[in-house]
Amino acid sequence: MSGLQYVTKETLELMKAELQRMKAVDRPAASRAIAEAREKGDLKENAEYDAAKEAQGLLEAKIAAMEGSMSNIRVLDEANIDTSKVSILTKVTLTNLNTKKQVTYKIVSEKEADLKTGKISVTSPIGKGILGKKVGDTAEVTAPAGVIKFKIEDITA
Repeated sequence: MSGLQYVTKETLELMKAELQRMKAVDRPAASRAIAEAREKGDLKENAEYDAAKEAQGLLEAKIAAMEGSMSNIRVLDEANIDTSKVSILTKVTLTNLNTKKQVTYKIVSEKEADLKTGKISVTSPIGKGILGKKVGDTAEVTAPAGVIKFKIEDITA
């Protein structure tokens, strides 16, 4: 992944824990699986050995990718959020001018997005469309269903 990623301290801690688990638990398990498969004899016809080597390669790629993405992380401090305009970590109440329905979303990083809990990614169509807007502004968002107009009702931390 290129570019900076913004995450909360909690998400960074979860990522660190996952990376630690992959290195301390999954990596030794992958090595053991290879050793056990190797003991079973002829490596030319040993599907178990091939599968174990492939699993180890995938794990190492995952570890490298996570280390790479963690080097581009900036931790967001929720105490310093500017609520004068829509930005990452703000909670935004919008009125869909097409349906007159009101919704509230928290703008978060891609890693933290979860529509079920009202968290939308800053890179999603709605996230991009409302970024930088102020209370009272109207944002036009191009969605798969067409253009949706949202009025910014409220911005909180």
